[in-house]
Amino acid sequence: MALGRAHSVAVTGVEGQIVEIEADIGRGLPGVHLVGLPDTALQESRDRVRAAVTNSGAKWPESRVTLALSPATLPKVGSVYDLALACAVLDAARQVPRSRLEKTVLLGELALDGRLRTVRGVLPALLAARNAGWSTAVVPMAALAEAGLVDGIEVFGADRLTAVTEWLQGKGQLAEPEPFDAETSVLRSDLSEVVGQAEARWAIEVAAAGAHHLMLTGPPGIGKTMLAQRLPGVLPALSESEALEVTAIHSVAGLLTSERPLITEPPFIAPHHTSSVSALVGGGSGIAKPGAVSRAHRGILFLDECAEMGTKALEALRTPLEDGEVRIARRDGVARYPARFQLVLAANPCPCAPAREVDCVCTPTVRRRYLGRLSGPLLDRVDLRIRMGSARAEALMDEVGESTEQVRARVATARAAAAERWRPYGWHTNAEVPGPALRQRFRLSREALGPIEKALRRGSVTARGADRALRVAWTLADLAGLDAPGSHQVGSALEFRDRGMS
Repeated sequence: MALGRAHSVAVTGVEGQIVEIEADIGRGLPGVHLVGLPDTALQESRDRVRAAVTNSGAKWPESRVTLALSPATLPKVGSVYDLALACAVLDAARQVPRSRLEKTVLLGELALDGRLRTVRGVLPALLAARNAGWSTAVVPMAALAEAGLVDGIEVFGADRLTAVTEWLQGKGQLAEPEPFDAETSVLRSDLSEVVGQAEARWAIEVAAAGAHHLMLTGPPGIGKTMLAQRLPGVLPALSESEALEVTAIHSVAGLLTSERPLITEPPFIAPHHTSSVSALVGGGSGIAKPGAVSRAHRGILFLDECAEMGTKALEALRTPLEDGEVRIARRDGVARYPARFQLVLAANPCPCAPAREVDCVCTPTVRRRYLGRLSGPLLDRVDLRIRMGSARAEALMDEVGESTEQVRARVATARAAAAERWRPYGWHTNAEVPGPALRQRFRLSREALGPIEKALRRGSVTARGADRALRVAWTLADLAGLDAPGSHQVGSALEFRDRGMS
C-alpha cells in the first residue's frame, strides 16, 4: 500500500480553509474513488485528473486509487482541487519527491491534456493559506498576477501539470509574479458635465463625505443617472486593506482579469431593474455566489428605475443595509459576504413620467402606488432624498460647474476629520456610527437636538430616522469644518429626509 498527500484550499464566501488531500494506492480493480463530500464538479475531476496525468507523460497506477479530502465534514465545491489531486496520486506512486510538496498549497483546474486552468477565489484562498502558516503556493499562470497581491507567501505560476511535476522534482523553475503597479485608475466622467441641479450636486457631496444612502426622484432626462455615475469619482480611493477585501469578493465572483488584478477604486454596480433576489444578494446551487450588494462592497450600488423592481428584491436589501453583511444559507453551508455599500436609488415620480409635471396623466392613486413599492422601512434607511426638477433654460448657458477633483478634495477633508474622530472606536465614516453612540457618548446639546425632538413629537421621523439624521448632521459639520453639529446642521439633515417623495 502506498500513501500520498497534497494540500489545497476550500473557499466558502470569502473565507478559506486548508484541505488535506490523501491518495491511497491499494489492492483491487483499477478505479478512482473520491470521498470527502465532493460536489458534482469535483466528482468529475476523477476523469479529468486521470487523463491529465496520462497525457502529461506520467504513469497512472493500474490499481484501486482512493482519494480522501479532509476535513471530511466540509463540503468541497468546484475544480480548484484538480492539481492537488494529481500531485497526491503522483506522490503515492513515488513519481515526485515529497520535500517541496509537503510545504506547498496547490490550486488549479486541469484540462485533459494537462494544461492548468484558472479558478475562482485564488486571492482569498492564498490569504487563508498565508494566515495558516503556509510558505509556498502554486497557481495557474492566468491567476499569477492576482496571487502576487498576497504578501508573506511565495507564489509560483504554472501553465501545465508537467511544469509542476518538474518543479517538484527540482528539474525546472516556475514563473514568479511581476511587480504590480497599483497606480492605474478608472477613467470616470466629471461632475462639471452635469447641467444645473445644484441641490442634487450638494447631496452627492454630502453622501460621499459620510457614506450615506441617497435617493433621486424626478422626470426622465434631468440627470439622475449622470449624477449617480459620477459619485464613485468623488469617493476616496480604497485603502490597501479595503482593496484586498473588495478584490477577494470579485475573485470569488470570477470577475478579475490579469490586466487589472487589484481593484483600487470604489466599485460601481448597477444591476438591471428586472434583477432577482439572488442576483442582488447572492445565491446559486452549492455554496452561494456573491450578489450585486457584495460586489458593490466599499462602493456604490445604483438601482435605476427602482420603482420598477420587484418588491421582494427591494426588501431583501434591508438586512445588508443595516448589517453590512450578507449571510446566505444553502444545503452545503452558509456563505458570508461583506456588503457595506452606498445605496443610490433613482426613480421617476410616476409611470407616465412626462418632461413637465403638469403634463402628467396619472391619477393620484396610480402615483402613490408607483412609488409605494418602496416600503417605509426601506426608505427609512435612505438618509438623503432629493426631488430633482427640470433644468432651466438659463442653466445651459451658465458657467461650468465644479469639477470632480474640487468636490473630491472637500470630501477627502471631511472624511479625514470623521476618521480621526471615530478611530479610537473602530469606525471609519459617519454612516458606520451606531445610534446609541450618537445619543449617549456623542450626545449633542439640547439646542442642537431641538429640531429632532420636534420631529419625534410630531411623528414625522422614526427613532431610526432620527439616528440617521444625526449621522448626516455630523457629515454636514465635517464639511463645514465644525467640531460638532449645531441646530442648523441637524435641521438641514432632517430636511434631506423630507424631500423627494412628495
